[in-house]
Amino acid sequence: MIAIDEGYVDSAAPNPEAIKNGRGLVLKNKFTALNISEDETILFGECQGSGKEPYRCSSDFVRPDKPTHRCSCPSRQFPCKHCLGLMYAYAQKKKFTTADVPEELQAKREKVQARAEKKEADADKPKQVNLPALAKKIKAQLDGIDVLERLTNDLVRLGIGNMNAKVAHEMEEQAKQLGNAYLPGAQAALHNYTKLFAGDDGKFAEQSSAQRERIYSEALDQLSRLHALVKQGRAYLQRRLEDAALKPETESAIAAWLGHAWQLRELKDVGLVENDAELVQLAFNSHDDVARQEYVDTGVWMTLGNGRIRLTQNYRPYRAAKFIKSDDSFFQVAQIKELCVYPGDVNPRVRWEGMLPRPLGPKDLEKIRSHGKTDFGAVVKEVKTHLKGPLSDKQPIYALSFKKLGRVGDALVAEDAKGERLVMTDVGMTEEPASCHLLSLLPKASFEQNTLVARFRHDLDTRKLQIKPLSIVTRTAIIRLTL
Repeated sequence: MIAIDEGYVDSAAPNPEAIKNGRGLVLKNKFTALNISEDETILFGECQGSGKEPYRCSSDFVRPDKPTHRCSCPSRQFPCKHCLGLMYAYAQKKKFTTADVPEELQAKREKVQARAEKKEADADKPKQVNLPALAKKIKAQLDGIDVLERLTNDLVRLGIGNMNAKVAHEMEEQAKQLGNAYLPGAQAALHNYTKLFAGDDGKFAEQSSAQRERIYSEALDQLSRLHALVKQGRAYLQRRLEDAALKPETESAIAAWLGHAWQLRELKDVGLVENDAELVQLAFNSHDDVARQEYVDTGVWMTLGNGRIRLTQNYRPYRAAKFIKSDDSFFQVAQIKELCVYPGDVNPRVRWEGMLPRPLGPKDLEKIRSHGKTDFGAVVKEVKTHLKGPLSDKQPIYALSFKKLGRVGDALVAEDAKGERLVMTDVGMTEEPASCHLLSLLPKASFEQNTLVARFRHDLDTRKLQIKPLSIVTRTAIIRLTL
């Protein structure tokens, strides 16, 4: 039996407009036929369009974690509004008639199954790597590291106080050499520094001395990162060049920092995979990354089995954004046969190829709550140790079991059972929408004996750790403070 609800269909849609149009087809009774196969693995039907002939659409769940959508309409969106409408009709419990699968559709199903079986067979074969070409690429990357070191040294010699719009623009032009040297990650790291001297629109403009002073601490931290990237990146590339197999490193995230695009096959081959994982999304947001010139969709997930908080990140470059499906909020439990985990420390990135949804229940909420950290003091020590690494994630996310939330003077604080407190703030975390002001809208029961999912931030000026609330997990719900 096909187990989907309207939330699942929403998440499958390529964009909000498709959701609206798909729902509209059901509301306007545009479907002239709604059918389901005898084995209840495929939905198929006909939907009246603008022409004489209705569109024939289907949603095939013979592989429930990787459904296939087909339609005779000319749309390039997958699933199109007709397939979405078909699934909405099923989720809304409209009447579906049991019928034989049309021969043409059955033939297409068999071809898809044959391709899937061939793909699985090919996955077991050893992948052939062109070692001479890879060695040449690594040598080019080492040359790019030399360029990054020169640019970083130029920035240090110039000094933060002497940075201006002209110099920042010149640096970005020279940074294009890093992209040509297969180091897009290093190029983005340099842009993160230069963009400190740009406006909200990403354009460079002259800044007053007062404006520059406000970013001094962040600028010094970014320069430290660039220096560490040069040192660690060169050592990593040299080690890789000396390795006969030229394999990327899996013990740290340095490969991703330089811009290595991990393939799922690579992650599986080196054992970075968890089988039969269940994930729950705790928060979601999309932001415009001016430095990388792309939109980034970030999901914050907890793995129910071990309590680890991981991230999904979907990158949509400006030039190709309209061709790439954006991610969205997900409110069910994602059941994943093979969860691929990127190299990283506190909140590593994860990806998967197929997923089965199931409803989120009280037992799942209790499991999330059980993974919350009860000792704020121990968490603070852990975060401080983590932040000592110059290439570490500067804003790690933790689940915190709190005794109560409230105000102390003008500050919003979270307090644990021992009386340890963490101050909540939105300052310095502009990638996510503000959330502190939403706490006043929540019911009082939310403020006691629950679990807070929070992003830590180290204030470089006061040298204090603060947290940004992302969501609160109660016994009955996940209250999201971002999308």
